[in-house]
Amino acid sequence: MGGGAGDAGWAERRPALLGVLLSLSLSCPAALSEPLRYRIPEELARGSVVGNLAADLGLGVHELPTRKLRVSSEEPHFAVSAERGELLVSRRLDREQLCGRKPVCALELEAVAENPLDFYHVSVEIEDINDHPPKFMQDSFDLQISESTLPGTRYILEAAEDGDTGLNSLQSYKLSLSPSFSLINKEKQDGSKYPELILEKPLDREQQNYHRLILTALDGGDPPLSGTAELRIQVTDANDNPPVFKQDLYRVSLPENVPPGTTVLQVLATDMDEGVNSEITYSFYRAGQVFHLHPKSGEITTLRALDYEEIKEYSIIVEGRDGGGLVAQCTVEIKIQDENDNSPEITFHSPVEMILENAVPGTLIALIKIHDRDSGENGEVNCRLEDKVPFQIISSSKSSYKLVTDGTLDREQTPEYNVTITATDRGKPPLSSSTTITLHITDVNDNAPVFQQSAYLVHVPENNPPGVSIAQVSASDPDLGPNGQVAYSIVASDLEPRALSSYVSVSAQSGVVFAQRAFDHEQLRAFELTLQARDQGSPALSANVSLRVLVGDRNDNAPRVLYPALGPDGSALFDTVPRAAQPGYLVTKVVAVDADSGHNAWLSYHVLQASEPGLFSLGLRTGEVRTARALGDRDAARQRLLVAVRDGGQPPLSATATLLLVFADSLQEALPDLSDRPAPSDPQAELQFYLVVALALISVLFLLAVILAVALRLRRSSSPTTWGCFQPGLCVKSGPVVPPLYSEGTLPYSYNLCVTQAGKTEFNFLNCKEQLSSGQDILCGDSSGALFPLCNSGESTSHPETVTAQAPPNTDWRFSQAQRPGTSGSQNGDETGTWPNNQFDTEMLQAMILASASEAADGSSTLGGGAGTMGLSARYGPQFTLQHVPDYRQNVYIPGSNATLTNAAGKRDGKAPAGGNGNKKKSGKKEKK
Repeated sequence: MGGGAGDAGWAERRPALLGVLLSLSLSCPAALSEPLRYRIPEELARGSVVGNLAADLGLGVHELPTRKLRVSSEEPHFAVSAERGELLVSRRLDREQLCGRKPVCALELEAVAENPLDFYHVSVEIEDINDHPPKFMQDSFDLQISESTLPGTRYILEAAEDGDTGLNSLQSYKLSLSPSFSLINKEKQDGSKYPELILEKPLDREQQNYHRLILTALDGGDPPLSGTAELRIQVTDANDNPPVFKQDLYRVSLPENVPPGTTVLQVLATDMDEGVNSEITYSFYRAGQVFHLHPKSGEITTLRALDYEEIKEYSIIVEGRDGGGLVAQCTVEIKIQDENDNSPEITFHSPVEMILENAVPGTLIALIKIHDRDSGENGEVNCRLEDKVPFQIISSSKSSYKLVTDGTLDREQTPEYNVTITATDRGKPPLSSSTTITLHITDVNDNAPVFQQSAYLVHVPENNPPGVSIAQVSASDPDLGPNGQVAYSIVASDLEPRALSSYVSVSAQSGVVFAQRAFDHEQLRAFELTLQARDQGSPALSANVSLRVLVGDRNDNAPRVLYPALGPDGSALFDTVPRAAQPGYLVTKVVAVDADSGHNAWLSYHVLQASEPGLFSLGLRTGEVRTARALGDRDAARQRLLVAVRDGGQPPLSATATLLLVFADSLQEALPDLSDRPAPSDPQAELQFYLVVALALISVLFLLAVILAVALRLRRSSSPTTWGCFQPGLCVKSGPVVPPLYSEGTLPYSYNLCVTQAGKTEFNFLNCKEQLSSGQDILCGDSSGALFPLCNSGESTSHPETVTAQAPPNTDWRFSQAQRPGTSGSQNGDETGTWPNNQFDTEMLQAMILASASEAADGSSTLGGGAGTMGLSARYGPQFTLQHVPDYRQNVYIPGSNATLTNAAGKRDGKAPAGGNGNKKKSGKKEKK
């Protein structure tokens, strides 16, 4: 019945309530800082619509999936519809359970919207409906009244209770009809009502000793609800004077949390009777569990601790009964005083799961709610943050705060923060509580990789094994996960892009640089790489570093002798030394180069073997061979030096050069010594010699047979020209015995020279066809100056071809010893030695030889070209004089004459003509035919 009445009342008030909600909805978006308020009746069914929360917040339906609108509260009484954004009832709402007897029952909650994160305060007021009827604690009450009681005496009856509030609460009492009794409604200070029974006329126990009445309690609902109890009154024998309390109403204030047994107050009643009828016994009208009443003294004490937050005021009815059964009543009202006995409570709502380290200041992190059960100043709370952290608290409402960022976050410096929030009330003394929340900072790719060094320099010895590790670069990235994973690569190099992969590679994971091939210092001395370290973030960050690789030299190249050079058949060439050479005379110079560098290319020259150990000296660093003393009578004319050229490497490498030196004043004088040179005494060489001789004899026999067969066939031929130079007495063109080696100083042209003993000389570039008389010995010479006997014939042959004899050369073109320095100049070199520049020495030597050969080949130019310059100063400048050029003109010998090429300056100096210092002639028996 009560529930139906409540529903009808809600139906009648619903149009007016909708108007109020509509006005609130229209005004909410303009002032979201104020709470959004709704008002609904209690006991709504689950799923009932409270209001359109999304529309009231200004959110469209299309925004709901991304904003994820929801509500946050201590108890899940409400929910938000994901489709339409409506605020719905999610559980039973009983105002009496939620708020008790509070005049206003409002539930506070927070509406949370994400992307961006926003909080909105929502207040839902629960209206009471008349769903609870008044109810007495007991179904019946017993009351004893003496027959002598005077009319007008009042008796306080037990009050009923009603869970509803306002108009729906208990409003009045009524009593069933009775001629002897009536009922009046009384009200306490807290607004609660209680009944008093009044005796209207005297009672006569003898006529009626028992009365039954019905007490009804009514609320103010529409329709009203009621509750009843039976009142049973027993009429007792006369007791003239009932007890009388000093006060009908006792009021006292008591602080909460007083210990049990604390005295509250003491009631006192008196009785004018005597004897047993004057003895008063005190008791509670209803048994209580909070206070205790002493039956004789009337002292009221506490049984347990009192809590202002549970019950703020107590109203107790105390009865005083004398021995005759007369009763008096008084009311004791105990008001509990609030004490600051409750610390503030801190709760977090909707904390953000991911806090990016690049979050801007003011980013919302969490909503903080603080509740203090105390009231007044004891319930007023201040909130603050402990320690120095990049966060701050902003007050959102009376009991709500926002935790937001207040500075720059850096996960690499501080990956997490322990934020301690302290709430303190304003009580005396103040109470406080603290709560710590751990905030984890999420990493973003804001740090580029950093190399441990700004640049790398590594030294790699040459001839390294392919695939060996030559260096390692390392970069660190303080970011997490893929943002901190570094990969290495080569992005640039001073090598050719196509050749880069064949030289080096780098491991993408470890940064180890590998050599893909063996390096050669002589080909590649240094190269530079640009390495990049890139993380895996999005977007990726990178850093570059330069790696310079210096290829170190190893002693892997032995010295190479440029001068003296070997002949085409591997035999050594010879140099002539004038017999009158004085000590210190520059005989020749051993020229060698080493492809290595540094100490590995610092050459030293040593004599390993010499025919006369004390006859010649060798420059340690210059390689110059000089006479140590004058030639003696007992000294052999033919000398042999074995020179070793060592570099400065560890271990040192060496090469050997053989110098054949002949003391002679002319080339003719030197030839017999060369032809009679004994073979080396090396046993191994002798064995090889015998094998070669045997093979040569077999070959000679075969060639003689072939030549004989060819000669017989040619004699049968009718053409005389077919015989050619094979006829006796002719000197035909013959190739030079020693091939022209322009790099060694031979002139760049070739000619044949035929000489008879009678002194007739002809130069023929094709054939020498002069009729010769019998018994004449013919010597043929080539451009290298070598002479050899060609034929001896007693016949004479005439030929139509004649060759115009060239004029004999000017004999006044000889160089003096001072002007003829040999292969490296006549100046005395520094015995201590300097660091040689091999490439420069080699190029200069070749340039000077070619220049000398080119000027000598020019028919219009003279070999002089100036005093001691041979034309080099005009071509290369005055610094290039004949002191830098070997004297190769002595390689030309004019048959039939004892003259050698010299210059006028040498004659003027009065110096003896020097022998062919630069003359080279093949040694061995091969030169003699």
